[in-house]
Amino acid sequence: MRNSSADQLILETLGAQKSHLTSHQIYEGVHLHLPAINPSTVYRALDRLVSLGKVTVSDMGLGAAVFELAGEKPHHHLVCQGCGYISMIADEQIAPLISALEKDNHFVIKTNHLVLFGLCEKCQQTP
Repeated sequence: MRNSSADQLILETLGAQKSHLTSHQIYEGVHLHLPAINPSTVYRALDRLVSLGKVTVSDMGLGAAVFELAGEKPHHHLVCQGCGYISMIADEQIAPLISALEKDNHFVIKTNHLVLFGLCEKCQQTP
């Protein structure tokens, strides 16, 4: 089986969901189209796609790393620790903070994805 077949199916699976998926969820989606594929093939393909910048990997506090298609612009997330709601934050809101941190600390930040954990408005009101 060609790696490009697995790569393409992973990209299609992530594109169809338009959400964050675990490696196991991605494997299940790819397995529907390529029943003979091994989980290790999918995991290696995910590693390759991340290193090529086509897919991003994040820890959203779900117990497993999650993957999504890399967008044209970086974006970031707020994750509610109460209900699990995930909200997207535009890079324009975070970029000034990143720039200030780099300047003040004489440091080059390489991460392209910030995840902040807290409580959404609804969960703040729940006793």
